[in-house]
Amino acid sequence: MSRVCYFTGKKTKAGNQIARRGKAKYLGGVGKKVTGITKRKFKPNIQRVRALIDGRVCRIKVSAKAIRMGLVIKPPKRTWTAPAEAVATTTAS
Repeated sequence: MSRVCYFTGKKTKAGNQIARRGKAKYLGGVGKKVTGITKRKFKPNIQRVRALIDGRVCRIKVSAKAIRMGLVIKPPKRTWTAPAEAVATTTAS
């Protein structure tokens, strides 16, 4: 599965990492010089969460920003408990 946010559409982006050396001019040097450029990836902070989507509980991939914005509606906590007679029969066997 891809690293894409369900709500915001954030996904991995490509960019460059620039290596520099030297001293900045405002600090009294002759200026910073670029010594190398390499490709890199900017990955979004994607989390797998359980959320209510169209009235159903689904696992979706969502960015942390979407969670903070309140776009994710969490499902209610389960309150189910086993019936008393079913518990008694399973322990007796």
